[in-house]
This record gives sequence, C-alpha cells and structure tokens, in this order.
Amino acid sequence: MSDNSYGISRFLPCLSWLRSYQVEYLQRDVVAGTTLAAYLIPVGIAYASLAGLPPQAGLYSCIFAGLGFAPFCTSRHTAIAVTSAISLLLATTLGKLADGDPLRYAVLASETALYVAIVCFVAWVAKAGAVIHFMSDTVLTGYKAGAALVIASTQLPKLLGLPVEGNNFFVRLASFLSQVPEANHASLLVGGCALVLLVLGAWYLPHRPTGLIVVVASVVFMSVGGVSDYGIKILGRVPQGLPHFQIPAVSPQDPHDLLPLALACFLLAIVETMAVSRVFAQKHRYTFDANQDLAAIGMANLLTAFGQGYPVSGGVSQSVVNESAGAKTPFSLVAASLILGVVTIFFSGLLHNLPEPVLAAIVLVAVAGLINIEALRRYYRLDKTEFFIAILVLFGVLGFGLLEGVLIGVICSLLILIRRTSHPHISVLGKLPGVKSFASLEHHAGSEEVPGVLALSVHGSLLYFNMEEVQGEIIELADKRGPSLKLVVCSLAVTPWVDLAATDMLSALRKEFASKGIIFTISEAHSNVHDTLRSAGVSSKLGGQNFELTTAQVVEDWQKEHSLY
Repeated sequence: MSDNSYGISRFLPCLSWLRSYQVEYLQRDVVAGTTLAAYLIPVGIAYASLAGLPPQAGLYSCIFAGLGFAPFCTSRHTAIAVTSAISLLLATTLGKLADGDPLRYAVLASETALYVAIVCFVAWVAKAGAVIHFMSDTVLTGYKAGAALVIASTQLPKLLGLPVEGNNFFVRLASFLSQVPEANHASLLVGGCALVLLVLGAWYLPHRPTGLIVVVASVVFMSVGGVSDYGIKILGRVPQGLPHFQIPAVSPQDPHDLLPLALACFLLAIVETMAVSRVFAQKHRYTFDANQDLAAIGMANLLTAFGQGYPVSGGVSQSVVNESAGAKTPFSLVAASLILGVVTIFFSGLLHNLPEPVLAAIVLVAVAGLINIEALRRYYRLDKTEFFIAILVLFGVLGFGLLEGVLIGVICSLLILIRRTSHPHISVLGKLPGVKSFASLEHHAGSEEVPGVLALSVHGSLLYFNMEEVQGEIIELADKRGPSLKLVVCSLAVTPWVDLAATDMLSALRKEFASKGIIFTISEAHSNVHDTLRSAGVSSKLGGQNFELTTAQVVEDWQKEHSLY
C-alpha cells in the first residue's frame, strides 16, 4: 500500500474494512441495521419530543448521523444517534434563546449541531482523543453497570404500561415501585412475552434477527389481535418525508449564545461515544482510534446540522442493540440510515401499532450484558481501591447521570495515578549467586547484599513532585547501612523519565553522600534519561560515569578499583 493510500485510509477507515469485507458480513450488517432502525424510530421521536423539537427532527438526526459517522469511524459497533442527555441539555437551554418561536428553536438546534461539529474537528486536529485513555477498565466497568441500570429504570415502567417519572435512577426507581400495583396487565403480558422470546432467541438462536422477528410479530398481533382496547401504548403516527439539505441560518449573536451549549454537547458526545467504543473494542478484540473517531463524530453532527436535525452522539442502548443484532462493520449504520429514510418516506404508517412494551423488552435484554458482576468481584478480591472506583462511578452514574459518573471516575483515576507516581517504590537489590546480575532482595530469595554497597532500583519516573520523597527514602536506606557503606548505586532501569528538578536532586544526593565519604552513582539509565542527565550536567558532576552500565558492572568496577574483587 502506498503512503498516499495509507494516509487516505487513516482519514477514511471505511476503505480498510471495505477491502476485507466478506459476503456473509452483508447479511449480518443488514439485519443489525434493520433492527437498529426499528429501535431508532421510536427513540428518535421520543428524544426529539424531550428536546422540545418536532418528531421528524429526531428521525432526521438518526438518518444523517449514521451516514456521517460510518465512513470515518474506527469503531465497528458504536451506533450514533440522538441521546437523552443531549436532548435534555437542549431542552433546558434553547427555550430562552428561541423566545417561544418553534422555527427559531429548530434552527438553533441545528446550529448547535454545526458548532459541535466544528469543536470536534478542532479537537481532532489537536489530537484530543487521547483523553479517552484516562478512562481505566475499572471506570468502564462501573460506567457500564451504571448505564445499564439507568436505562433499565427508563424501560421497566414502559414494560408495565406505566409513565416514566423522575430525572435520575433513584427517583425513577422509587416512582416505578410505587406504581407497580397500577400496572397494565396487558402491557406486561405483551412485554413479558417479548422479553421471554428475546432471551430464548439470544440463548438458542445467537446472531439471528430475533429482535426484528419480535417487532414484526408484535405489530401483526396488535393489528389483527383485537387488543387495541386494553390500554397498551403504541408508537402512533410517524411523520413522512425527508428534509431539505441546507446550512443553518446563523445570526451574529448565535455563536456567543450557543458555543457553551455546543461545548457541553461535545463533552457528552466524546465521553459516551468513546466509552461505548472502548467497551466493544475490548469485547471483540480490535483497536479503535479515539482521535479519528472525533472526526467521525464531527462528520455525523455536520450532516445532521445540514439535515435539520440536532446534536448526536454515540449511545449505550443503540450501540448494544446494534452489536447484539450481529453487526460486523459500520455498514450496519448505513443500512439503518437507509432503512430509516425509506420507512420515513414510504412506510411509516406500518409502525403505527408497534407496542412500547416490546421496545422496552428489546432494550432491557440488550443492556443486561453490560453488568459484569465477575469483574466487580475480581476488583474486590484483588484491589479494594479499584473496586471503590468502580462502585463510585456506578453510583455517580445512577445519581447524577452518565457524563457526571464517568467524570467522577476519571477524576478518581487521575488522583490515584498522581498518588502512585508521587510515591514510587524503591527496592533494594542484591547480587544473584553464580551470575553477574542484581535482583530485588524482597522478591528473589537467593539474592545477597554486597558488603559496602547499597544497590537500589527506583520504580517510576523521577519528577518534581516526588523527588523529595525519593531523596529522603534513599538517604534513610543509606543511613541504615551504617559506616560500612562506601557505594550507593541507583538503578534507573524501570525509570522511564527524569525531569530537570529530579536531576538537581540526584546532584544533591551525590554531594551529600560525598561529604560522608560515600560514592553515589547511577546505572542502567535508558537513552532518553541518560541524555537528560548528561544535558543537566549530572554526568560530569559524578565523574563522567557511563550511566548505561548495568548495576553488576558498576559494582564490579568499584570492587576492582578498590581491590575488593
């Protein structure tokens, strides 16, 4: 492959998976796309209403989001569409700006999507996608479990024909439990049957369009079964037609008013999309490029803005529906968009009788796999701190929302990372018998201390915020050896980085040990660390020693020099 074609493939990842596309993938992608489309039609309408927009705005957003995201994304299963979080964010912000004008409101929503796209492209150029790597597996485990429970709290009432009340998990759960005696038994029967069929299909007919079959069967049942008088909620009328493709009208004041909203939508989009993408990349053992997917989110929002929609993001529920339906490549998103377009134009009337309890059952089965009890047990057994982070993220998601929960976890992860790098472990080394090598006295029973020598290994980078602690611990270990100590060797074999402040600390150690008649030197420094030490003058201050020598070589040379070998 030429360098030019490689560069194009990096910007258009679809070129890579299209080259290896197999015929059997097409059936699975189309089935997944059809199932996803069946899920997105009611979701798009519901979330548009939540955002204060007409139903078609949600459908347009879902149609153009998939078409914009699929060619540029590296995640194979993430589905991008309207989400509840962004919908609520728009509803609480645009009302005042539109001043009661529904047309102005719709324009502002599309314009917000345009600004989200611009922010995504700026972040892509700045390679800001690396922020996703601060989200550890622990954070993702808590996030997935919390997201599954949040979604379940919105779907269980629908399964029983009850209204969804409350703005967080605990309020919704309390409301649901208080309303259970008022459940619509017909809704429970239809939704329960759908739930059983979906579970059985997942067990005995994996990678089959069970969800689609259940949807079609439920529509037929509601249409000819004579159950319309039992109070089962149905989807109702879906508006027909596609929008005119146009650039949103922008007034001079709009950027000032909408940019904070766009930044908030961007933050929601990147956190949720990247978290979902990483979950499926780990599950299916492939890599995804977080930075490239920023460009994909930007393209999705750009097309949505031009298509009279509103900001879109990757979402947990629609992505799980897409993946569980057997999607193999992002072509499932294209298929879903095309089906949504065709249905919106020609066949929207056929979905009129789709019961809401069936849609709830599809989502509940899809998100059940996000709760990893075994991983939580493993964290509890091996590392209580990791378990605490996972639980904190879980309850953060339940109490405050998906974005806030993930941010809590990321902040905790960063604080723990800072704490650990502030206290790098220092191990005392001993010589292994019969070989010219040193190893940790703590972990190698056969290693022995060399008389007159203190060999140490610093496990971690030496930085301005941990250098004083490292210096103090080295001095303390040296003092314990008493007056017999003549040589201190500090191995930097597992020290990836040394900053300038730490080089001053090493020079100070040399000076302090020299005043006591003790030689202080460094061994096994990596090339970049060695260059930093040399540039800072540490090498010359320590007599021009070669810091790349092994600890065994340094000790052997010292012994020879003092006729101890």
